Amino acid sequence: MDGDLGDFLRSRRARIRPEEVGLPSHGRRRVPGLRREEVAQLAGVSVDYYIRLEQGRGPGGPSRTKSGGVSDAVLDAVARVLRLDETERAYLHAVARPRRQARRPDRPRVRPAVQLMIDAMDRSPAFVLDRRMTVLAWNPVADAVFGYSRATDEARSIPRYVFLDPAARDFYPEWPAVAAQSVAHLRILAAHHQEDRELTSLVGELSLKSEDFRRLWADHQVKECAYGVKRLQHPVAGLLVFPYETLTIPGDGDQSLLVYTPEPGSETEERLALLGSWASSPAR
Repeated sequence: MDGDLGDFLRSRRARIRPEEVGLPSHGRRRVPGLRREEVAQLAGVSVDYYIRLEQGRGPGGPSRTKSGGVSDAVLDAVARVLRLDETERAYLHAVARPRRQARRPDRPRVRPAVQLMIDAMDRSPAFVLDRRMTVLAWNPVADAVFGYSRATDEARSIPRYVFLDPAARDFYPEWPAVAAQSVAHLRILAAHHQEDRELTSLVGELSLKSEDFRRLWADHQVKECAYGVKRLQHPVAGLLVFPYETLTIPGDGDQSLLVYTPEPGSETEERLALLGSWASSPAR
């Protein structure tokens, strides 16, 4: 994913007007936002230094992956000038200074104790994701909602399902928001795992096959999907509304646990109970 650093910085420069940071606009500009020279001036670095940073090169000239010479102070200064939020600032550090990571198994395994824990959540759909947003494990009530046990490995990839399966647009009534959220989170994962070839291949595949993905990926939005509310239009149970939380599994930062918990006494809770009974019925 070469060029992500430069594209990200340019996209953030473009959204800031000169007058917002106390600079004269100098009339009409060829491109919106701040010039590279202005970012360098406000960040307190030389223009040449900032240009090399935006081109993805270290301050000494060689590739940034070899030099590793961009300091926290410089990145924080640039983040301040570009008015990055906390998530965007963390993304800038990750993509500007990729860290070599220990090789992980291509097919990570979920610890048995984690499976026991989610199985005990009999009223909350819960499942485990890997660093590529692929579902690794789930409990019975999640299977009743999402049908993971009947899906192929590729179909359990959330980005592939969202962008490549037409059924996703019916399943997610708020599909545009879900799609944007998926891309924003996938971009964060890609920044932190730049040596993951399967993750890079996933981004390439979706870019080739989905115009919506290409458009959203080019926006360079980054956003954590830690919690929120998800609306699902289930073909049997109807509309399900779930508050959800995302937790990092201790001892394995590459895996996360998503738990969808219906509001007590809600229609979703009632429908989920009926769906669970239907799914476990032998007559099904």
